[in-house]
Amino acid sequence: MDSTEPLLVVGASDIAQTGLSEMAHACGLHLDAGSRLLTLFGRPGAGEQRVVTAVLQDGSGRLSVLRAFAKHGEHYPCLTERHPAAQIFERELWEQTGIVPDGHPWLKPVRYQGERQQRMTEHPFFSVRGREVHEVGVGPIHASVIEPCHFRFMCMGEQVLHLELQLGYQHRAVEALLLQRPPQALSTLVETIVGDSSIAYAWCYCAALEALADAPVALETELVRGVALELERVAMHLGTLTGMATDIAFLQGGATYGRLRTAIINAAMRCCGSRFGRGWLRPGGVRFGLGDALRRDLLATLAACAKDFGEVNALMLAAHSVQSRLQDTGTVTTKAARELGLAGLAARASGVALDLRSSRPGRLHGAYPVALLTEESGDCWARMRLRMREIDESVRWLTQVLQAPGHDLGAAALHAPALPRPDSLCVSMREGFRGPVIHVIETGTDSRMVHYKVQDPSLQNWFGAALAARDNEISDFPICNKSFDLSYCGNDL
Repeated sequence: MDSTEPLLVVGASDIAQTGLSEMAHACGLHLDAGSRLLTLFGRPGAGEQRVVTAVLQDGSGRLSVLRAFAKHGEHYPCLTERHPAAQIFERELWEQTGIVPDGHPWLKPVRYQGERQQRMTEHPFFSVRGREVHEVGVGPIHASVIEPCHFRFMCMGEQVLHLELQLGYQHRAVEALLLQRPPQALSTLVETIVGDSSIAYAWCYCAALEALADAPVALETELVRGVALELERVAMHLGTLTGMATDIAFLQGGATYGRLRTAIINAAMRCCGSRFGRGWLRPGGVRFGLGDALRRDLLATLAACAKDFGEVNALMLAAHSVQSRLQDTGTVTTKAARELGLAGLAARASGVALDLRSSRPGRLHGAYPVALLTEESGDCWARMRLRMREIDESVRWLTQVLQAPGHDLGAAALHAPALPRPDSLCVSMREGFRGPVIHVIETGTDSRMVHYKVQDPSLQNWFGAALAARDNEISDFPICNKSFDLSYCGNDL
């Protein structure tokens, strides 16, 4: 396996195992040295034992795994005080395992799992005091198709002093469901964990099973999967731009971006029968190839969309009303983005250059690189511009791959991999349109899964969306929220 693949497979018994405090200390040293905490999670062990795993990525892109054994209710010195990016992981670890991070400044449930599900009304909201301060509660029920979330605004007049989000209303126990079927029979469930990221999730799952079975797929299969993922990225960025334009009543943008999104998802449907790419990727390959007729169809669709996209972008960027509403609205500084551990587009729009397609390019993006794009201002304007630029880059990449000679993308190669190897842990990642989707599968001595960890970039980014609302008028929040376009169900796994 290429050492730069967005994958890591290690023997579970080969991971050095320490006590919980020792692991926290080692993790802190990695973070002090500039590494990034990709995920931190726990699972049940024998009896009261809990198995805690951390996955980190250093500045060169290298992945490492730390592991500790702990008991339910055990305490350790928290990482969050020195490294705020760890706050959401430590909260999730506490909620799921009962392990307590001493000194954590924001120790609150993430999803309200199990017995806590009936205690959501007891959520300890942060309170801002003052005679002129008032609170505005929005949700959890929202208009249209927005999923449930409660937004608690602390305001001074129209100005937002603080926003706290409470998610967890639709906790679905996804990770427990994933353990109820054989590992090869999870495709349809994985594709629907986060519906607008079906390809990214399916690819993580497929790559993990293939790596655990030591059954790599051909480059042509990787190319077809790459095409599917970039079509998903283009379509979902267009959906966000539709919402942003609609929220500020820029009707040309709202109508045109929505029309272009429909053209892209309809092209995906012609490729695999689903506008969201479901059923396209399967462990061992792809169910549908890209023959000459489909390649010509995609190239024509992309060319037509690119022309109209460029025209509507020019209108959007030049409009003074758009500039007035989006520039300097919902700003997250580079320093704040780094400290909070923001991921994906939300990080790149604040000047933090993070993209798995660059840091872990693997065979696919090593052969066909993707430009790493950033914006510096960190406001709604930056997040809008970056989506525009990323769509342009995805269209360029798609056009290059679809026109590349020497690759037969028409054959739908599908070879079901063997059972995953026993006593192993696989970290599988893909850069979805929001950011890095991370799946971690661990097998026991009988090759059965003992844990399936799923992580959406929304988990890390919701705090950034709340921070972006500060010092803005409450009427600006819908724009701030849409510019991040995070997943509710991606948080409430």
